[in-house]
Amino acid sequence: MIRETLFTPKEEEETTRGGFGEGLLRAGELNPRVVALCADLTDSVRMDLFKAKFPTRFFEMGITEQAMSGLASGMAGFGYIPFMASYAAFSPGRNWEQIRTTICYNNVPVKVIGAHTGLSAGPDGATHQAIEDIALMRMIPNMQVFVPCDYVEARVITEHVATTPFPSYIRLTREKTPIILPDSYVWNHGKANVLSVPQKKDGGQFMYNVGIIACGPVVYEALKAAKLLEKEGVGATVVNMAQIKPLDTAFLLRFVKDIRTVITVEEHQIAGGLGSAVAEFLSEHHPVTVARIGIEDRFGQSGKLQELHEEYGLTAKHIADKVRMIVK
Repeated sequence: MIRETLFTPKEEEETTRGGFGEGLLRAGELNPRVVALCADLTDSVRMDLFKAKFPTRFFEMGITEQAMSGLASGMAGFGYIPFMASYAAFSPGRNWEQIRTTICYNNVPVKVIGAHTGLSAGPDGATHQAIEDIALMRMIPNMQVFVPCDYVEARVITEHVATTPFPSYIRLTREKTPIILPDSYVWNHGKANVLSVPQKKDGGQFMYNVGIIACGPVVYEALKAAKLLEKEGVGATVVNMAQIKPLDTAFLLRFVKDIRTVITVEEHQIAGGLGSAVAEFLSEHHPVTVARIGIEDRFGQSGKLQELHEEYGLTAKHIADKVRMIVK
């Protein structure tokens, strides 16, 4: 059965890093083995709530992402559940080898938190905009990869990974984005989540049906694009794929039975991210047309988030235009 969550647009906005901070605090309250390590960015990555309540379980590592990885691995080996956080440009960007060898090779439950991902670092520019991190993490054996779409999902995924024995990566953004999911949302063990199903007012059939699979805050842009397309007779079902690895392949096989084309949307390089994961699986098990929307082999640049979304084709208008090109 395909899981659906009714989408209700909200005026409220929050950051996914804020949801992580709340989730980490709750995880710490439930389990005294949860500890937090940070690379001199406590407030920016929202570990300040945990630090204030559990100062003896918080470790300020300074600007030493490699050493932080080794210490987290050692703590996990002694039964703790470490969350280690920095900007994703530095973790996993700077310490990828240590994550691979000390955490994933040993298969210990360290939770790697990469903040300020995608283009959301805005004015900080290309050096701080991690748009390759999903690819870096999904290729490592044992690592699970999560990309929450909003504040609520970031909170519940954080609480979830604190209960699992696996290495995990959670991708967070800097800027406030619309809250999509209800506060009562419950994480369903990595299952894809259908947020919007098109319905013709006259009860008839759409002339073309597509599936839009997105992750992260650009899920909101996908939802807006679907509304634009629905008015034009194109039925676009929107799926939130918050867990990139392991991918919900059982859902994909069911989903494409009634879909002629799949479009993936992500604030990441089109190589190695969500689009690649979906295309790789479907090409082998149920070939359909897959069009990927993301950053096309470019670095980021300085600017406001909305300006950058326009520049890199990640707005609702650009998504709808891509679908129109395919279905015409």
